[in-house]
Amino acid sequence: MRPTLRLTFALSTAATLALAGCSQLPTIGPSRHEIREAAAQPGNQAVQIVDVDDTVARRLQAQQYQRLFSESLGQARGSDPGIGAGDAVEINLWEAPPAALFGGGVIDVRGVPGSVRTTTLPEQVVDRDGFISVPFAGRIRAAGLTPQALETEVVRRLKGKANQPEALVRVTRNASSNVTIVGEVTNSLRMPLSAGGERLLDALAAAGGVRQPISKTTLQVTSGNQFQSMPLDQVIRDPRQNVPLRAGDVITAIFQPLSFTALGATGKNEEINFEVQGISLAQALARSGGLVDSRSDAQGVFVFRLEQPNALDWPRQPAVTTADGLVPVVYRIDLKNPASFFVMRNFAIQHQDILYASNAPIAELQKFLNVVFSITYPLLNAVQSLK
Repeated sequence: MRPTLRLTFALSTAATLALAGCSQLPTIGPSRHEIREAAAQPGNQAVQIVDVDDTVARRLQAQQYQRLFSESLGQARGSDPGIGAGDAVEINLWEAPPAALFGGGVIDVRGVPGSVRTTTLPEQVVDRDGFISVPFAGRIRAAGLTPQALETEVVRRLKGKANQPEALVRVTRNASSNVTIVGEVTNSLRMPLSAGGERLLDALAAAGGVRQPISKTTLQVTSGNQFQSMPLDQVIRDPRQNVPLRAGDVITAIFQPLSFTALGATGKNEEINFEVQGISLAQALARSGGLVDSRSDAQGVFVFRLEQPNALDWPRQPAVTTADGLVPVVYRIDLKNPASFFVMRNFAIQHQDILYASNAPIAELQKFLNVVFSITYPLLNAVQSLK
């Protein structure tokens, strides 16, 4: 065989081998068609492929609706809880002359005609059952009453025994109306509530503020048997969420670094943190550097996620779930459609989502041609040199 024929044969053999090995070309991951084909196989019935449009984005947004503090905690709050067990109270009693019961007290003539006798009873602590004792009035249930209500009850008990009695009740030590602030704050503490009515941010300020960035901190308020969480920056921005506190509330500042992972034909492949108030798909795509113009497939942008079974009406029924009871979903966004840019604003990224941009078919062809040319070009040069 002549040298030229041998080289030609070698050239065709190299091209054939390159063509046969095109399936082994290096790639960033599956293409748009490969994802659809893999999900359509009988063994992958668990994977749901959902094309994202405005209806899907709105449905998911409604599923992720978060109740506000003003809705769940703002009703019937901030009212005076009254005196509680363990509180210390001081009672001052007045009796018009001639004094019948408390005549040995101190004369008080401040703006009062004649001599009015006042008696200050020793400070006493409301017992475990909620009672205090007042001379000539007996045991009075103080727990749950406001100081004004307790004054009225004391006067009622003394009428007919004392001469025109009057009473003044003062809480000298607050041991029952407290809130607790814990978590990512400078100083965890129990804060007593005053008659002025402290609010959520007052408690946070008393604890010295949060130790972590505001944008990555969540506030959880536990009140009785219910609890509610909201991003701290939303509480700061919306005065309605700075709700009044109630005795027994527990405020917990939680540091929540949320993140998603960007892979494929994006500007950078890495785990990217985002704020607790959340970000949209448009923001996530921008933070990942956008699509690489030279190799990305605008119709092959995907979000891989595990969803709640009731999140959508799944195209494949029955919807197969994981061991955790979640549905594996691949959301596809077609950026060739201009309307998708508006949809991306309403599609919220969730913690641990995977944002993946596949390579365009032309990019895979370009890889194959590069392999072919890297093998055949030296042989072509050799053939030309023998002519």
